[in-house]
Amino acid sequence: QVRLVESGGGSVQAGGSLRLSCVASGYTNNMHAMSWFRQAPGKEREGVAAVNIDTTTTYADSVRGRFTISKDNAADTLYLQMNSLKPEDTAMYYCAADKPWVVVVTGLDASSYDYWGQGTQVTVSS
Repeated sequence: QVRLVESGGGSVQAGGSLRLSCVASGYTNNMHAMSWFRQAPGKEREGVAAVNIDTTTTYADSVRGRFTISKDNAADTLYLQMNSLKPEDTAMYYCAADKPWVVVVTGLDASSYDYWGQGTQVTVSS
């Protein structure tokens, strides 16, 4: 059974940085798309960044240039380096992954992913 465990959330001041991690287990190989989503109180879940099995990446306009997604295939771990954080980045951040060998066409669409972590909270104060 696939399991995703996020870590690295916390509280920072605006302009600061955080690095989120998501360890995947239960896969028989590391060829699966992964992504980060976030959900703020009272708002819908939104896609932040995604990496496909061909290593192409996709970013939401709101984070492009500030956030970097990367994947360590050997460790089957997904990362999200978040720089120049803003108060509007405050949210619960979720890791998501798809079945192996599936090329995700719409990387920032939540319906593209079959597996989800429990989330890690990021709070940015002004």
